[in-house]
Amino acid sequence: MNKTKIVLATGNAGKVKEMADVLSQFGFEVVAQTEFGIESPEETGLTFVENALIKARYASKMTGLPAIADDSGLSVEVLGGAPGLYSARFAGENATDADNRQKLLAEMAEEDNRQAKFVSCIVFLRHETDPTPYIALGECFGEILTEERGENGFGYDSLFFYPPKNLTFAELETKEKKAISHRAIALESLKQQLEGNK
Repeated sequence: MNKTKIVLATGNAGKVKEMADVLSQFGFEVVAQTEFGIESPEETGLTFVENALIKARYASKMTGLPAIADDSGLSVEVLGGAPGLYSARFAGENATDADNRQKLLAEMAEEDNRQAKFVSCIVFLRHETDPTPYIALGECFGEILTEERGENGFGYDSLFFYPPKNLTFAELETKEKKAISHRAIALESLKQQLEGNK
């Protein structure tokens, strides 16, 4: 059986594999947009959903294929949801992960409320002008520590403490983190939606 190609609006090899694992069972072959020489568009949305849609629509427009995109970030309660959409550039346009973590620690130095969540929004478009895209959300709740712990992961993982495991995301094994992460929850939601529309 020939698989339908679907473009993933990212160049991240890890994301491609993660999405491919889920989507292959529905007859899709996932290809990263970088394989088509496509750069990401400017993300001008004000929500994770809007940004994911912008990325997916652009990838679909440029390739003529169905498209999938995700937008994700860290939302800290006491900071009004920041860094949110700006998680990757919290400390500035060319900030490193370490820069972003240091800024977060500095902003929360005096705060007692450490509640936070990772959010992932995945959208699936059948074509560029699809008026009813699949939208799947995933959230993973935890707390921001006062210092980093763990060597695995990336981004804010070493500061994100996950109470059910009594570990930070950076202390979890990769396989374990993938099973409980915000993206895993969103992918499971997408899978259920696709199963409901087979």
